[in-house]
Amino acid sequence: MESISVISILDVVGELFSDEISIAVSNKKEYVYYRPSKRVDLKIKAGDPLKEGTIAYKAIATGQKVSEFIDRDVFGVPYHGMAVPFHNNGFLEGCVTAIYPALTDGKSVVTVRSHDGWRPIPFSNVVYLEAKDKKTFVHTEGYSGTHKFSLQEFEYLLPKDSFIRCHRSFIVNVNHIKEIYPDTHSTFLLVMDNGAQLAVSQSYSSYFRKLLGF
Repeated sequence: MESISVISILDVVGELFSDEISIAVSNKKEYVYYRPSKRVDLKIKAGDPLKEGTIAYKAIATGQKVSEFIDRDVFGVPYHGMAVPFHNNGFLEGCVTAIYPALTDGKSVVTVRSHDGWRPIPFSNVVYLEAKDKKTFVHTEGYSGTHKFSLQEFEYLLPKDSFIRCHRSFIVNVNHIKEIYPDTHSTFLLVMDNGAQLAVSQSYSSYFRKLLGF
């Protein structure tokens, strides 16, 4: 992990996401690499110990991917993040953490690109988001526009009590689901109130049922 080649690769990866996402790499006890983004900086330094309550600490403790919101009590800055542990020859060696900015307090719209400009859309009016043709489309009852964020970025920015990822291509607003039908052995079909029909994929079906309580 200390080699120049690996650090150089991490710097390049960090540069790809420098505007929105901070990248941290740790072993089982401390951080060995950190690159802050322009939007969120947790002030981590190489050699800093893993703090209890962080997603990196939880990923190391459980040996599993952790994705959640962390409040400002840990680093002084609220953030959303995903920590993924990595192994070497079957042994847990450390984890890589992606750190996203928390939703700005008071922000309640997503501003999408239209044909001749931009249109702010209240979260409550968004029916679903779709990844298609390397673009992200935001759909309402009577309008669709594009946004520069990926669905993964939107997962951390949208209110968790309303928006659920149900497919690698869809995030839905549960308040706009009209009906849910069984589709195949373990998947579902959502009928939205704007008439769209969206699949819940097998990999998300258990998670989806748990969150909606059926």
